[in-house]
Amino acid sequence: MTSDLQLAVEMAEEAGRLTLTYFSNKSLQVFTKGDATPVTEADRKAEELIRDSIKSCCPADGVLGEEFEERPSTNGRRWIIDPIDGTKAFIHGVPLYGVMIALEVDGFQQLGVVHFPALGELFHAERGCGAFLNGSPITVSSVSAIYEATVLYTEKEYLLELSSSHPVDMLRHQAGLVRGWGDCYGHTRVACGRAEVSIDKIMSPWDCAALIPIVTEAGGCCFDYNGVTTISGQGLVSANKAIGTSLLATISCIEESDTGIDN
Repeated sequence: MTSDLQLAVEMAEEAGRLTLTYFSNKSLQVFTKGDATPVTEADRKAEELIRDSIKSCCPADGVLGEEFEERPSTNGRRWIIDPIDGTKAFIHGVPLYGVMIALEVDGFQQLGVVHFPALGELFHAERGCGAFLNGSPITVSSVSAIYEATVLYTEKEYLLELSSSHPVDMLRHQAGLVRGWGDCYGHTRVACGRAEVSIDKIMSPWDCAALIPIVTEAGGCCFDYNGVTTISGQGLVSANKAIGTSLLATISCIEESDTGIDN
């Protein structure tokens, strides 16, 4: 484990312990942000803790987080953090929330850590080194048939936009099992082979950055609704290799048809 990964793990664990002091606390303070989404005092304090650690250990590194303004990088390194991914779950006492920390180096996602404090699970991955759950290697499943696949989703819009014929949206009709185990929890289920696809129609960079290294290092695929692997795209899809490759091929064919490109 490199020093960067060790730092990320330690910060995630420390922030996780902090969030647990607020979890299921009936006196938890909840606020509404400008975009109408909720934020709690736990979100803010956890992000402050992580930011302080980065500033102390890596003062030249940039920081992009959900709750506070971005701190620019002076060396091509940027930490991307979501102190509580799944704030709504956290507010309602559901233990499927995660602390997410990623390191981006020269525009590439170098490592990702996702810690589920209430579950005692910690996922980590570094580019070229594999993916792990609580220190043990993980891989995506080998399921290749959609009718045998488990598909997870976050936003209710995935089920409500009935007119969409996008290949990812069509999975809700084709999959063997469809469940709303969302946010980072769903994507990590794909990484460890407990589901085949996880879908978020609305994502921000801090929602994606830690997940992409974990899923890809576990042998899977991460891409947006346009088939691009990015932290700044339209949503995020995590899939095992077989189904992800099939989805990407179908998305590519649709885009070529829409632009009039012939092979």
